[in-house]
Amino acid sequence: MPIFHAHDGTELAYRLLGKGAPLICLPGGPMRAGAYLGDLGGLSAHRQLVVLDLRGSGDSATPEDPTSYRCDRLTEDIEALREHLGEERVDLLAHSASGNLAALYAARHPQRLRTLTLVTPGTRAVGITVTDGDWREASELRRGEPWFADAHAALDDFLAGRSPDRAAVAPFAYGRWDETARVHAATGPGQTNSAAAPVFYQDGVFDPAATNAALAAVTAPVLVLAGEYDAGPTPDRAAELVALFRDAEFVVQRGAAHFPWLDDPGAFVRTVAAFLDPEVHSVQAGGTRLAHRVWGDPSAPPVVLAHGRCGDSRTWIPIAERLAAEHRVYAFDFRGHGLSDWPGRYSFELFRDDLHAFLEARNLAGATVIGHSMGAAAACLLAEREPGLIGRLVLEEMPPPFPLDPPRDRAERPDGELDFDWPVVPSTDAQLNAPDPDWSERLGAITAPTLVIGGGPTSRIAQERLIWMAGRIPDGRFVTIDAGHLVHTDRPEEFLAELRAFGLS
Repeated sequence: MPIFHAHDGTELAYRLLGKGAPLICLPGGPMRAGAYLGDLGGLSAHRQLVVLDLRGSGDSATPEDPTSYRCDRLTEDIEALREHLGEERVDLLAHSASGNLAALYAARHPQRLRTLTLVTPGTRAVGITVTDGDWREASELRRGEPWFADAHAALDDFLAGRSPDRAAVAPFAYGRWDETARVHAATGPGQTNSAAAPVFYQDGVFDPAATNAALAAVTAPVLVLAGEYDAGPTPDRAAELVALFRDAEFVVQRGAAHFPWLDDPGAFVRTVAAFLDPEVHSVQAGGTRLAHRVWGDPSAPPVVLAHGRCGDSRTWIPIAERLAAEHRVYAFDFRGHGLSDWPGRYSFELFRDDLHAFLEARNLAGATVIGHSMGAAAACLLAEREPGLIGRLVLEEMPPPFPLDPPRDRAERPDGELDFDWPVVPSTDAQLNAPDPDWSERLGAITAPTLVIGGGPTSRIAQERLIWMAGRIPDGRFVTIDAGHLVHTDRPEEFLAELRAFGLS
């Protein structure tokens, strides 16, 4: 393992996982070796994880001065690591007890932070107390679990000041008490410096009033990620922490407890990767976190780009960069795609609702909406339902609202990792085979000027039905670009030319 020296000479070790810009990762416990973080559910595919073993834990040396285990003194080990890495500013991720350490570092060295990610973080440093009531409230969420009775009895012992059966209470820390969780929990005692842990929280370590005043001046973006089932902190307590920062995003991971990267690695990685990518933003829209990219002058006329099935906002980048010369351009990932939430339930109506919620969350009423395929269907359904919300409408290779003939057979999931949630495909195939008749009957309700773009004879979509559809929209017209289904990808110049002819500069 690579090593460096703290300012007092103590030799500290860290692990490097993955490639890319470094992300310093602080383990919790307190004073637990960083091995339990693993690769944070696959986050190493997006960033190089610099997983520190705090002094006296893992492969780091034991300091000569045991009082250096104090949380406030450990901040200088983070600063020494930053200097060792040669970084002017750092992205810092902290889990559990090290949320306190990260808060103190942010308060002391705000200019050294690029971003701060707090995962189910400890909150003592800022004066937020996790109460017995929080533990009981969180535990009640698990009452239906087969292990609940034994775990609840152990929790009662813990809250009463009696020594609990730690193995029995462990299931509360995990969203799923499966073999992976059992193995992970069993490694905890052997990875923790139990003698150093009390010093970490020693009396006088924290001054919440001073820390909170300093955190109010932190300008770096902050992500606070809480687990739905976690008690330390509960989502309500984590929300109090969010309020202390100037620029903070708050996410509650569904089905997760204290180790969210184990409970649902995909959900964890998508949330954190989106936050850490400076080109990606996130917004809570209708209860779903939607990742999106933005280009252009904020004061320019807005354009929203809606991608097709199994794609994401990246498919629009070349078009967005061109449109940004005269427009404020937004391209978002629908639910189940890219870096947005993957809730598991999908339909064209839900994609319509995603677009609606996104327009409202970003105050984009009157925007031009350009949709491809599935995204076009969602935009069309929204224009039918909310006339006047969309200023101009472009429907590129939209699946027309007629039953497929022949109907699609059940699709087989391909092997390997996917950039979208597979249930999207069977759910929408079922609707394409038997669409709601209301979809076609309400085309006449669309008031936005509408351009329908077909891909010509090589498209898999019946062009005559797109022509019919354009004719049913009061201010609709149809054009052909001989490109097949991926018009804006394969014929970007012709696509942009048709947008200009439609009125977009």
